[in-house]
Amino acid sequence: MSIFKQHILLAAAGLLLALGTSARITLPRIFTDGMVLQRDQPLAVWGTAGSRETIKVAINGQQASALSNAKGEWKVTLQPMRWGGPYDLTITSPNDKKVLRNILVGDVWICSGQSNMEMPVSGWSKVNNAEQEIAAANYPNIRLFTVEKATSFVPKNDLAGGQWLECTSTHIPSFSAVAYFFGRKINQDTKIPIGLISTNWGGTNIQAWTSWPTISGFDGYNHLDPAEMKQTFAEQDEKRKAYNLALANDRGSREAWYQNGDTEGWNTVQMPSLWESAAIGNTDGIIWFKKSFNLGSAPKDQNIVLHLGAIDDADSTYVNGTLVGHDNVWNKSRAYTISASVLKQGKNTVTIKMMDGGAQGGMSGKPEDLFISIGDQKISLAGDWYYQPSVISTTYNLIETGPNAFPSQLFNAMINPIKDIKIKGAIWYQGEANVNEADLYRRLFPSMIADWRKTWGYNFPFIWVQLANYLERKKEPGASAWAELRNAQHLTLSVPNTGEAVAIDIGEANDIHPRNKQDVGLRLALAAEKIAYSKNIVASGPVLASAKTESNKIIVSFTNTGSGLVAKNGKLNGFSIAGADQHFVWADAKITGNTVVVSSPSIKHPIAVRYAWADNPDASLYNKENLPASPFRTDNWPLTTATKKNLQSSK
Repeated sequence: MSIFKQHILLAAAGLLLALGTSARITLPRIFTDGMVLQRDQPLAVWGTAGSRETIKVAINGQQASALSNAKGEWKVTLQPMRWGGPYDLTITSPNDKKVLRNILVGDVWICSGQSNMEMPVSGWSKVNNAEQEIAAANYPNIRLFTVEKATSFVPKNDLAGGQWLECTSTHIPSFSAVAYFFGRKINQDTKIPIGLISTNWGGTNIQAWTSWPTISGFDGYNHLDPAEMKQTFAEQDEKRKAYNLALANDRGSREAWYQNGDTEGWNTVQMPSLWESAAIGNTDGIIWFKKSFNLGSAPKDQNIVLHLGAIDDADSTYVNGTLVGHDNVWNKSRAYTISASVLKQGKNTVTIKMMDGGAQGGMSGKPEDLFISIGDQKISLAGDWYYQPSVISTTYNLIETGPNAFPSQLFNAMINPIKDIKIKGAIWYQGEANVNEADLYRRLFPSMIADWRKTWGYNFPFIWVQLANYLERKKEPGASAWAELRNAQHLTLSVPNTGEAVAIDIGEANDIHPRNKQDVGLRLALAAEKIAYSKNIVASGPVLASAKTESNKIIVSFTNTGSGLVAKNGKLNGFSIAGADQHFVWADAKITGNTVVVSSPSIKHPIAVRYAWADNPDASLYNKENLPASPFRTDNWPLTTATKKNLQSSK
């Protein structure tokens, strides 16, 4: 074969190779079989192919085309379609063809936030009636897409991963419960196909979900440089590898610190306490704790329980060298049953391997929560404990590198890549991670909504869940970090085309992830049907309209009273009033028509009223549609030093 012919064949082979690789059609990960396209909106389809190629896109009898650029990038816009399907979406180029099957045209909703939006139908503590809900979850016109978690310092053009799935009993267990119950209600009431894009990350703050151009305009962030922070994060990789290796080879476990009561060289700390508020300080990792107590005689067949209160995050607990229990739920109270054979006459030792993965660590309960009960006998374990660090993050000079460590990382990786997908609206369940910075949230939340709307290019409906009731109920009215954050959320209703689902009656005092996600989804759907679907319905509970003082009473008027105001369970609770001294007391309250009259014998000249102003309020004002009133306050008194301390202690 001549040299000339060899060159011709090699050139042809190279051309074929190029056509077989670079000319292939690629689509963003949001485009898969089974997806939902937004009805009544121009539909963008985009991707890459060969350079300067004509790309044709066809669906439901219409076709459009575009020419790819030198990099092979292309974008085609189809005319709006009414809801329906299923259809095939066909994309062709001169050298390739892709067909996406089972495509629906309907309404697409972004479902975002932190762990209460992420919480799946089955998992963690499970939602109410999880087994029945899963068995009944067969809705072929509801489609589910879970965005793979990812972070980035710059806006990404594509997601890290995800797949559109039909709503079936097989696919629903791992999907967002709030999103599912929301979408199910909308689909049942409208019959329109619903696409739910679940993009969330537990424990994340609002700053992580806001774009850098927006967040950098706030004090405290405008001096930061994403490029410098990216480099800092990269330098942490080797340190974190060493730290993780040490965690996996915990010295305390390796040397069996749990086997005896030896505490030579160990320091002491008052327990229960959080590490950050004790001598231990702000660190993460593994610390071992020991406490001994004496018994006059070995117990017999008695009921023996070791009570530790809540431990943040995880523990492995031993008594006299025997593992008696372990857990990794950061706010769960520990109560471990112990066999009588484990205890002995004389000295007995409790040893706890305590592990903290981030934020606060340690025992968050009260002294009375820390004891061992042996039949009717109760032995307090509160007080001095010995402790010895095994592996702590401060030794490795680690800094937080998660999504909360620098703003915008989740917006960049989990929101920006889907900005060209038209949507009906967004639902949002977040705020727990921003408790104790309500003043900032009051400005950040409307800014984030405006940020997302600017990103999409239109003012879509945005509906959120107000924080649920949580933590203990206080005997007296006063400061509340959770109430402050709820108020910041509620004030955001001044932004047009927004709605709120009040949840102060369906939380759980001891679980930040309440299991009643059905009512959360229902209330979000009611707000959506009123705002996004223009239904003439009662979509929320009573909302403060005005309050006026008459003699020794305050008369409170409401909007959204529906068929009328009611006191659930017959008694109206949750109101407090104050005079000029700004000291609030619980008040008597009674319903008169669509108003509530509030008074107290101890306040002769009331000037301010609050309702449900607590972390976990005992509140009972509803409308007859069974929707709870939103918490409120009529005062704007600044926080005193004492109030600020109370807010911090309620964290």
